[in-house]
Amino acid sequence: MARLLKKKKFGIHAKALAGIIVFTLLINIAMCISGSLIFDRAVQRIYNERGYVVANIILNQIDHEKIAEYSRTWYEDKYYEDMSMYLNYIQEFTGAAYIYIGVPYEDKTMKYIYDSGSNMGFRDPIAAPFDEIWKAYTEGVRPKSYLVRHSQYGFLTSSCLPVKDRKGEVVALLFVDTNMEVIHSTLRRFIINMVIIALVLLGGFCLLNWHYMNSYIIHPLMILRRNIKWFAENTTTDDSLNDIKTGDELEELAKSVQSMEQDIVDYIDNIQTITAEKERITAELNVAAKIQADMLPRNFPPFPERKEFDIYATMTPAKEVGGDFYDFFLIDEDHLGLVMADVSGKGVPAALFMVNARTLIKYRALMDKKFSPADILYDVNNQLCEGNDADLFVTVWLGIIEISTGKVVTANAGHEHPVIKRAGGKFELDIYKHSPAVAAMEGMKFREQEFHLNHGDCLFVYTDGVPEATNAKNELYGPERMLKALNYNSDGDVKELLENVEKDIDEFVEDSPRFDDITMLSFKYF
Repeated sequence: MARLLKKKKFGIHAKALAGIIVFTLLINIAMCISGSLIFDRAVQRIYNERGYVVANIILNQIDHEKIAEYSRTWYEDKYYEDMSMYLNYIQEFTGAAYIYIGVPYEDKTMKYIYDSGSNMGFRDPIAAPFDEIWKAYTEGVRPKSYLVRHSQYGFLTSSCLPVKDRKGEVVALLFVDTNMEVIHSTLRRFIINMVIIALVLLGGFCLLNWHYMNSYIIHPLMILRRNIKWFAENTTTDDSLNDIKTGDELEELAKSVQSMEQDIVDYIDNIQTITAEKERITAELNVAAKIQADMLPRNFPPFPERKEFDIYATMTPAKEVGGDFYDFFLIDEDHLGLVMADVSGKGVPAALFMVNARTLIKYRALMDKKFSPADILYDVNNQLCEGNDADLFVTVWLGIIEISTGKVVTANAGHEHPVIKRAGGKFELDIYKHSPAVAAMEGMKFREQEFHLNHGDCLFVYTDGVPEATNAKNELYGPERMLKALNYNSDGDVKELLENVEKDIDEFVEDSPRFDDITMLSFKYF
C-alpha cells in the first residue's frame, strides 16, 4: 500500500487546490493567534482600567484618616460598619470579584483592614507580584504592570491604588480584583467570532483564487500539456492552443509553442524531402563511382601475354567519385603509354573533367605516330581549355615506354615527381623541372624528359593524395615516409609495393578523415 501511494502522482489541479487550502488555513490560524494575543492584552487593559475607575471612586468616598487609624489600632467602630456596607454594595454593583484594603509587609504577607471574606487583622500571603505591591506601598505609585495571579481565591487581576493620609503618607493599599474567567470568556467569544468571520472571508478568497488560477493558469497549462503530448505522439498540429486567451505570458507561450510545432512539421517535411533527394543522389553517385571505376583498368596483369614488364595500379577516392585517374595502354606492339593524373577539386565536377581528360589523352596518344608526350599534352590542353568555365585543370604525368629498348620519354605537367628504383638499388625521387598543369592556359607547350629502364628497374608514380595524407595531429605523410614504405621490401612485386605504401598510410592516418584521392601505379621492367 505504501509503495502504491509513493508511486501515485498528483496533478497540478490537486497541488494547486491543496496549496490554496493549506495557505488559507495557515492565514486563518495566524490571524486567530495574533488576534487573540492582541485582544487578550486589550481586554486585560480594559478590565484593569475599569478596576482602577472603581478604585478611584472608592478612594474619593472613604475616610483616609480612619483607614490610617485602623492600620494602627485594628479596631472596628461604627464607621467601619458603614464602610463595609458601602464596599459590599460597590462590589455587587460593579461585578468586581473582590474589594479589599490591606497593609503589606516585607515578609510578603498582607494584613487586611477590610476584606469581605474575613475579619479585620486577618493576615494572608501575597500571591500577586510582591515587588510591584511593595513599590506601590513604599513609594505611593500605581503599579505599571497588570497584577495577575493564581491563588486559592481564583485566577485574578488586581487594580491597586495607595491610600494616603492628610500628610501624604501611604497607610494602606486599596485593591479591586477582576476575575480572569470573565476576561477569558470575552476572549473566547471574540476568537469564535473571528474564526467564523475569517473562515467566511478566506473561504470566499479561496474560491475566487481557485477560480482565477484555474481559469488563467491551470486550464491553459492543461491545454498546453495535451497539445504537446498530442504533437509528440502524432507530429501534427491542431487549433487547441487558440483557446488560450489569457492576455499575458501564457498566451505568448502558447503562440510560441504553436509556431514552434509548425516549424518542426515543416522541418520534418523538408528533412524527408532532402533525405529522399540525398538517397537518390547517393544512388546516382554509387552508379557514377562504379562507372568511373569500370573506366580505369582493373584487370591485373593487364597484358598476360607480355613478359617484358609488369603493372599494378590502385585508386581510392576521398568521396564517392574522384578526380584522380591512372591509365596504361599499348600504343603499338613496342610502345606502352602510362598516365597518372589529378584533377583540381573533388566530387562530381572533378570526376566529369577527369573522364574528359582521360579520354582525350588516351585517344590522342593512340593517334600520335611521333610518340611525343609533349605534343599529346599540347593538343589535349587546347581542347580542355575550350568551354572550361569552371576553371578546372589537371596535373598529368605522361610517359611512353619503348618496350624493346627501355627508353622512356615523359612530360610532367605540374604533377608529383616520379620514383625510380634501379636494379639492386633503392627507390629514389626523380626530380626535375615541371611544366604547368594541363588546361591552365591555352596554347601552352610542355617539356619532355628522357631516361632508360634496365632489367629489374621499377617505376612508381602517384598523385598528391599520397604525400599529403594527414593524421589527427595535422601532420603530412610526406615523401620520406612514402620512400621508406617502398623500400621496406624494394624487391617485392608491383602489387606488394603498392600494398606496403597503402598499409603505411592507413597506420599513419588512423581514423582521421581523408580529403584527397589516393592513386598509385607501379611498373617493373624486365
